[in-house]
Amino acid sequence: MTDYDLIVIGAGAVGENVADYAHKRGLSVAIVEAELVGGECSYWACMPSKALLRSGHALAAAKRLAGSAEAVTGSLDAAAVLARRTSFTSDWKDDGQVSWLESAGIDLVRGHARITGPKTIEVDGTTHTARAAVAVVTGSLHALPDVPGLADAKPWGTREGTSARSVPESLLVIGGGVAGTELATAWASLGAKVTLVARHGLLGGMEPFAGELVADAMRESGIDVRTGVNPTRVDRDEHGLVTTTLDDGTTVITSEVLAATGRTPHTADLGLESIGLTAGDWLDVDDTMLVTGTDWLYAVGDVNHRVLLTHQGKYQARAAGEAIAARYQGTPLHTEPWGAHVATADHAAAPQVTFTDPEVASVGLTEAKAKQQGLNVRAVEYELGNIAGAALQADGYTGRANMVVDEDRGVVVGMTFVGQDVAEMLQAATIAVVGEVPLDRLWHAVPAYPTMNEIWLRLLETYGRPE
Repeated sequence: MTDYDLIVIGAGAVGENVADYAHKRGLSVAIVEAELVGGECSYWACMPSKALLRSGHALAAAKRLAGSAEAVTGSLDAAAVLARRTSFTSDWKDDGQVSWLESAGIDLVRGHARITGPKTIEVDGTTHTARAAVAVVTGSLHALPDVPGLADAKPWGTREGTSARSVPESLLVIGGGVAGTELATAWASLGAKVTLVARHGLLGGMEPFAGELVADAMRESGIDVRTGVNPTRVDRDEHGLVTTTLDDGTTVITSEVLAATGRTPHTADLGLESIGLTAGDWLDVDDTMLVTGTDWLYAVGDVNHRVLLTHQGKYQARAAGEAIAARYQGTPLHTEPWGAHVATADHAAAPQVTFTDPEVASVGLTEAKAKQQGLNVRAVEYELGNIAGAALQADGYTGRANMVVDEDRGVVVGMTFVGQDVAEMLQAATIAVVGEVPLDRLWHAVPAYPTMNEIWLRLLETYGRPE
């Protein structure tokens, strides 16, 4: 039996942050991992997918400028892109991440953890107990849609979609969300003939124009985007080719099929039933990430189903790690909105970038979601291509931005940018939303000219000067 103050189950980026922030406050911490230290983001999600996308973005940007367009005479070197991707995953070895844990003073326990009772886990026959808390940070798993024949066809999931060692001749992507659109963009840029099918439009849950502009650009780049259709059967033949039948009566024949239609909680084999919770469920938490009905169990990141984004999970982790320490040590706990020990931003101020081409950068509430919450809002839009900075960034720049304003408080509650290179503009919008900066004050935040940030002035002008 080994005792710690805190035991963290899951050594991904979120789990590492829970452990680190609690340890910095004086707690002894062990972190348990059954796979690679560093987790999904490091090896099969954020980092490798963005590495696959970046070279294509750079090439496309060069082709949009007179002068550099003439200098670009070839296509991407797919082998070099894949090698660069692999370098970001350290060839799927976690030595560097393990060294970081050691340097931070956090013990690593290799193996599969199961909760056996309050503050108690078992890893490969060894029992470990926690004096303060256990944190479940096991993330989510790729969900395979229920399509006849799909499982037998050995489809790619998001892991295979980011770790493949070669470029398929052709690829069908099922799903029009963030993962589906990003991976379709990446593999098309590397030379695969890509078809994407989606039940509805692309990027549901975002402002409607975001999915529309991305779909238009994907089609222009050669991707066959089909919306409003579903696969009804998938078959892989003896030659390895995959035939997918769609509900509009058409078929698509490809080398590979990738399913990117959602995530499920990674909680099926954690022993949750031993403490009265349901195995395989998402874990409901308060704003300190304390699991409802307990005083010792925390759930951080994807597993609590609040916001399935790595950076938002790490934000939760910073709050949770320090909240665990404060409760255990009896120091003041700040749980008021925007307090040090809560993840208030999860509710209406989470930023997200979709790294398609064009990029989609958004924070806060869409107009529709704001209205659903009962807010009295007004939304204004402006074409990014009409901004001098955007015209300099790319010839024929295409993009759009919108701003959602809470009319009663006079503050921005949501922003969406769609266009080349908009990702780096998002933090200013996030600060405006989180800080609830009054529109009257935003008029005094002068955007440098000629940059794309001039969009702020144009949106304010469209909204109207204060009286």
